Amino acid sequence: MTVIAAEALVRQLESYGVEYVFGTCGHTNIALLDALGPSSIEFVIARHEQAAAHAADGYARACGKPGVLLTHVGPGMMNAVTGVATAALDSVPLVVISGDIPSYFHGRHPHQEVNLHSDADQTAIYRPFTKRAWHVHRVQDLARTTERAFWTATSGRPGAVLVNVPMDLFNRQVDQYDDQYPLPGGAPLPGLDSATAERIAGELLNAERPLIYFGGGLREPAARQAVLDLAEHLDIPLTHSLMGKGVLPDSHPLLLGMPGFWGLATTHEYTQGADMVLALGTRFAETDASSWDPAYTWSFGAEGGASPSRLIQIDIDPAEIGRNYPAHIGAVADAGHAVRAIGAAVRAARPEPLVREGLRETIAGARRAVFDAALEEGRSDDFPLRPQRILADLRAALPDDAVLVTDVGWNKNGVAQCYELPDGGRFITPGGASTMGFGPAAAVGVQLAQPGRVVVALIGDGGMSAQLPALPMAVEQGLPVVFVVMNNRAHGTIADLQASAFGRSYGCVFTDPEGRPYSPDFAALGRSCGADGYSIAAPADLSKALADAIARRRPAVLDVPMVNEPVPTPGHWNITDIYQGDFTD
Repeated sequence: MTVIAAEALVRQLESYGVEYVFGTCGHTNIALLDALGPSSIEFVIARHEQAAAHAADGYARACGKPGVLLTHVGPGMMNAVTGVATAALDSVPLVVISGDIPSYFHGRHPHQEVNLHSDADQTAIYRPFTKRAWHVHRVQDLARTTERAFWTATSGRPGAVLVNVPMDLFNRQVDQYDDQYPLPGGAPLPGLDSATAERIAGELLNAERPLIYFGGGLREPAARQAVLDLAEHLDIPLTHSLMGKGVLPDSHPLLLGMPGFWGLATTHEYTQGADMVLALGTRFAETDASSWDPAYTWSFGAEGGASPSRLIQIDIDPAEIGRNYPAHIGAVADAGHAVRAIGAAVRAARPEPLVREGLRETIAGARRAVFDAALEEGRSDDFPLRPQRILADLRAALPDDAVLVTDVGWNKNGVAQCYELPDGGRFITPGGASTMGFGPAAAVGVQLAQPGRVVVALIGDGGMSAQLPALPMAVEQGLPVVFVVMNNRAHGTIADLQASAFGRSYGCVFTDPEGRPYSPDFAALGRSCGADGYSIAAPADLSKALADAIARRRPAVLDVPMVNEPVPTPGHWNITDIYQGDFTD
């Protein structure tokens, strides 16, 4: 039996367990949209492709299944670039299906074709950041390419892929899809061989001041437990990257917190003092590593130089091994599998646990001091509110299993630094691209994936302004996302950065024609979209509004006036040197 390719593709997506397709319509993809209509898959319509991409990304981060994004030719798929790149850089599985101009008009400049100074090829736009970008030339190849796309997006180091389909292929006849291309099942992740596991175990046992540093690549529950078991058996301090926040409980007595520019001074005492560092699923990003300056965070020696610290680096992506620091031992393996093998080798060599006298008490005390200081600052009744007050009221109001989806600025860096995430809570943030505008729409995708949990989009007024389409998307889907807008009437982080380096904040602060601080009324905007809107006019209003919004289980926007106050930066970022004309080549 033959059907049009769009119908066969929808059946294939259903067989892969796809629940939602996020996107926008266009003349190149409506054949696929029409086929989605009677299917079990729900199309989540967005008013902008970047919002659709962030929502698909948030969905994937929350549930672990690949997000699926549908875009239109030319401006449609280009609008989605920022959202797709954000997912790609954070190793989030995302399958993008893009309609394209008719195959037989290629290169003739038909409507919206990407073609000016070179041959038409809109897939080239995505190649720098996707794992693979396919252009389907024959309708007979569509099912095989789709299978390859889902497998590539989810296997190894997850990431984003593109399947680019000329619009006429969706309407061509193919055999009905009948599981001809099932996804491979049971493919094992790369493990760690016993010899390497034993060698690493020996290095950790012989180290005087070992440290475990983990990133966002450590998400599976079994992997998290394996790391805890290893750390507790050898009494090893733990520290995490920005993307590793929430992987292990903030309350654990061996967890130091985050290093780097927005890290903690106490954490740097351990990162600087460690003689052996086991790094798991992390790329040593610039801000997490203080621009790789050995004077601040990590003291691994440059090639050919002396080094007070040695690095054992385990990552599923071979390109990350030794990228930013020389590895004493490098292993390409799934972090969870590797840590279980290392833990077994450690116990075989030393069955009894190691106790480092006073270590846990010292770490727990230092960590408690950070959280308590933030809570103390959060008691301030100053208005506009201090950011610490906003975080403190959130922490008190939210259930322990709430999901915080942040944007960039205080909502990201402050939460990572000083917000004590409950053991059952989740922190989702744009790490690699640090994309302003991620939070609002990503929270919509998270809520779709986790309908029973409270989901808060903690965002600045800049980020909310960048992705206003998230509001009608939440309302149309009936999703009770709580949008908390930390409103300082500025791109606050950059305004502070410019003020500290150049003495003013030109081009970073929002003002009206008379130079007065300006902001949209986000609460009124929420109400105009059909959400609940809360204007915070006094310090006590925030906790009341949060309680009401959480109880009502409706989309809600809280407009929270906030003073512009920088996040403490105990680490280093090379950009501050550049502003002063001090260049490190």
